[in-house]
Amino acid sequence: MKILITGANGLLGQKLVALILNQGNHELVATARGANRLPFDQQKYTYTPLDITDQAQVNAVIAEHQPDVVIHTAAMTNVDQCESEREGCWDLNVNAVQYIAEACEANNAFLLHLSTDFIFDGEAGPYDEEAQANPISYYGESKLAAEHIIAKSKLDWAIARTVLVYGIAHDMSRTNIVLWVKKSLEEGKEIKVVDDQLRSPTLAEDLAQGCLLIAEQKAKGIFNISGSDLLTPYEMAIKTAKFFNLSTATMQKADSSTFTQPAKRPPKTGLLIEKARKFLGYEPHSFDEGIAIIAQQTASN
Repeated sequence: MKILITGANGLLGQKLVALILNQGNHELVATARGANRLPFDQQKYTYTPLDITDQAQVNAVIAEHQPDVVIHTAAMTNVDQCESEREGCWDLNVNAVQYIAEACEANNAFLLHLSTDFIFDGEAGPYDEEAQANPISYYGESKLAAEHIIAKSKLDWAIARTVLVYGIAHDMSRTNIVLWVKKSLEEGKEIKVVDDQLRSPTLAEDLAQGCLLIAEQKAKGIFNISGSDLLTPYEMAIKTAKFFNLSTATMQKADSSTFTQPAKRPPKTGLLIEKARKFLGYEPHSFDEGIAIIAQQTASN
């Protein structure tokens, strides 16, 4: 099977490339805006620069490579940036999806699109795949609009919804809640951590695994691909401190109202993953296991 990935330089993109190359049974085309920043042997895959907001480029790349499956991970995911840069957000998260969907349809490719728990208002989480969407941020609106484009298309498609993805990029270019809490407590910094929001944090490796399961089976429809634990960020921080034997004396519980953020956050999301477990054989790590994996990766870096 030939798989084309968008956003290959991003966290999920990196984990997908690593997973597919390690398995060694698929042909891989990695794409991202600009130069290749992946740390893998370039003889084992093809890298092509791709600006997904350029329709002509999207058409040309997909027509040239003729993938069986496109896994679309590229997006503007900074929720506050989406609020302040609405035109750029819509271009990346909605218009680009239209271009990719049309190109996949024209070239008979299966499309797997990544979506988010932020399409929900967070009043009644955790959510299953049939739950009613009601976004409260511009980011959420853009991701829901993209889902609608795909659902109305004539191509074979799947949507993988996920939540609060955490993991380590190969160049350590991104932080995450585990690394942030660890570093802050080690340095004795005072930190406030939200205790009135619920999420099901998702290890990036688990999300990659879920995406590959969908791609290999060409499983159609919507699948929740997230962690199985429902936790507040404060509970995640406590678990992190406990794992690394760090004092929590400088850590305070806080509620969302103490933070000034341009975009609203849904209070209680989290996703139910029974469908993915049953139909895909998906089984994520626990958050405790995820911390241990990140600790191991940090040590080896």
